[in-house]
Amino acid sequence: MTLSLPRRITHVLLDLDGTLTDSAPGIIASLRVGFADAGIDVPTDAVLQTFVGPPLGASMTAIGLSDADADAAITAYRRDYEKHGLFDNSVVPGFPEALAELGEAGVTLLVATAKPEHYARQVVEHFGLDQYLEGGLDGVHGASGEAAGLVEGKEVVVERALAHAVALGADAGQTVMVGDREHDVHAAAHHGVPTVGVTWGYAAPGELEAAGAAALAATPAELAKLLTS
Repeated sequence: MTLSLPRRITHVLLDLDGTLTDSAPGIIASLRVGFADAGIDVPTDAVLQTFVGPPLGASMTAIGLSDADADAAITAYRRDYEKHGLFDNSVVPGFPEALAELGEAGVTLLVATAKPEHYARQVVEHFGLDQYLEGGLDGVHGASGEAAGLVEGKEVVVERALAHAVALGADAGQTVMVGDREHDVHAAAHHGVPTVGVTWGYAAPGELEAAGAAALAATPAELAKLLTS
């Protein structure tokens, strides 16, 4: 079921990888190293691309890895990612201007990402995006807790970010998720929140529409207009 956008949007939960930043180069390079170091056949680039955005453990499970192999690959991946991949990343052109426009329009902005929270906060701070978020780095909500290679689902992160928004005075009926993958749409819908899908991210053709995105935006400027009109 596709949820409709509210007539007035006051709070926005923003995905990070593929939405705010193009993080694929660093993630994919570190995944290659991680699989190789763990002694596991390295998937094709097309498969590795699908790892960008969703919870990492879920992606490992999706390609058929055992918990033990997933743990080994994730451990090796994180070792390389912390040294080389974290900032092999760039802000989507035009997004800082869109964030500033949204802030000027009175929209409260928070981040909700499946990326581990300590990584997400480093990325947000590195690129100066915290200046646009309610509470600065306190406005960044990411995954926490890993077991058997599985990072908690995006719906848990959205729940925490939504609770923060409500504590700030949000009406859940005036809150929107912005993301580039189907798991963003599904996680938000689980809490009754519609999603605007951004088409510059890592979704396969038709993925966002099939997941039930309420609307699509092709550029950050188009997104800002959609959220404030």
